[in-house]
Amino acid sequence: MKELVLKRCEKCGAMVKVVEDCNCEGCGIVCCEEPMKVVAPNSVDAAFEKHIPNYEIEGDKIIVTCNHVMEEEHYIEWIAMVSEDRECTKYLKPGENAKVSFKYIPGSILYAYCNKHGLWKKDVV
Repeated sequence: MKELVLKRCEKCGAMVKVVEDCNCEGCGIVCCEEPMKVVAPNSVDAAFEKHIPNYEIEGDKIIVTCNHVMEEEHYIEWIAMVSEDRECTKYLKPGENAKVSFKYIPGSILYAYCNKHGLWKKDVV
């Protein structure tokens, strides 16, 4: 299964999606004169239930939600679905519902990105 790989600058907070990373020694994506760090999905947190994307299957669609506040200073920035041959991302804004719809693809992976608590993921069965 293809997974989403993100890297973030620890100085300025810039984030990039990695399509294919370099494997050379001493090489890689650099920002603010430092190597960017891989953003690993969280799996343990006091607010676990508010960040992990949940889903329901409705026909050929998957409805993805996060039980999370959507306030100006704390919200889900985006929700994505990644499969072997498809990647779909819906960007969200404060005040919107953290709810999106994608084509249902069994075996895909759902991601949600919280502006304060980072990346979260869930496998679709």
